[in-house]
Amino acid sequence: MSVEQPLWRALTAYRVLTMLYAVALFVAAHDDFARPWVAVGYFSVLAVWTLATLPKVAGAASCTKRFLAVDLAVALTGILLTRAADAAERISDGGPTLPSIWTAGAVLAFAIKGGWRWAAFASLLVGVANVVQRGAFSRDTVHNVLLVCIASIAIGYVVEVARASERTLARALEIEAATRERERLARDIHDSVLQVLAMVQRRGTALGGEAAELGKLAGEQEVALRSLVAGGLAPASRVSEDTARGALVRVVEEPDDLADEAAAPRDLRTLLTPYAGAQVTLSEPGAPVPLAPRAARELAAAVGAALDNVRRHAGPGARAWILVEDEPDAVVVTVRDDGPGIPEGRLAQAEGEGRLGVALSIRGRLRDIGGTAELISVPGQGTEVELRVPRDARGRTAQR
Repeated sequence: MSVEQPLWRALTAYRVLTMLYAVALFVAAHDDFARPWVAVGYFSVLAVWTLATLPKVAGAASCTKRFLAVDLAVALTGILLTRAADAAERISDGGPTLPSIWTAGAVLAFAIKGGWRWAAFASLLVGVANVVQRGAFSRDTVHNVLLVCIASIAIGYVVEVARASERTLARALEIEAATRERERLARDIHDSVLQVLAMVQRRGTALGGEAAELGKLAGEQEVALRSLVAGGLAPASRVSEDTARGALVRVVEEPDDLADEAAAPRDLRTLLTPYAGAQVTLSEPGAPVPLAPRAARELAAAVGAALDNVRRHAGPGARAWILVEDEPDAVVVTVRDDGPGIPEGRLAQAEGEGRLGVALSIRGRLRDIGGTAELISVPGQGTEVELRVPRDARGRTAQR
């Protein structure tokens, strides 16, 4: 049930009771009226209008702007008709207007429907009408107008706060429901799909041949699915075997808005998670690692190039480790493998032969975004590539 619904029900009862109260005041003092027939005509219209429009004040959907305008016009008309119906002595002595406190119901409808700003607008019109009806400012008039104005604005503000709280609560309930559904799906996936993929990997490795390749793919998909279930970080991806190069190729489908340099910072973890697999271990912080979109993409591409070198030069059985460090002034990603290492002078020789994998795919990418790439390799002890991107990489990228 809506938080404001009880207010609408209270307003419905208030309009009926105050209409009866205004009629009772007239009946008790009808002999003192200069033109009682004017008051009788107005109260007839007021009674019909109040009873006929009860469904209109049953909720925010039915209480339209047109209804609020006509309802306030009925109240203002009653205030101004008081000079024509009542005696001048009663008006000067502070006698009530024809609608009396029924007018506050019209103002409260504005407050509940539109908040405190609508309430202030309606209260201002009521105050002007009361001053015109009295012909001058008086203490009673100012007191009554201020009372209605403050009460309606306060109620309008409370309604706005209640609506904001209701939206926050609804969002929290949606998140809780989504979390519970995610946990249920994670349990189902763990009990079925992940176990099947693990079994295919074990059986394929044991059988060898083409079954071993199938088991390898199943192991890759198991790791990716576990990452998705655990943190929801891996975007949509697909895996295929590049038979020409003998390497595992993973294509990650990224949103189009990543190409926009003005986009919000990108969590680097979402781009590195697809690289994790049976032979690649990814260690990352538990919190997001934000970087400018282009810097995050180029850094992830450099990591991919480093892993390609591991597969190409360290052999199919080599393992690799990716370590992500989120420092205050920079983001550091280290890629290490347990391969045979790179002989001294081999990188310079490869660059001279036109093989620019490390020079362009790794160092070139980092240089374009204002970062650095350091390669350390000891023959027989593997290779380590340290990629460092400063926090201001976004500004340098835009300048370039």
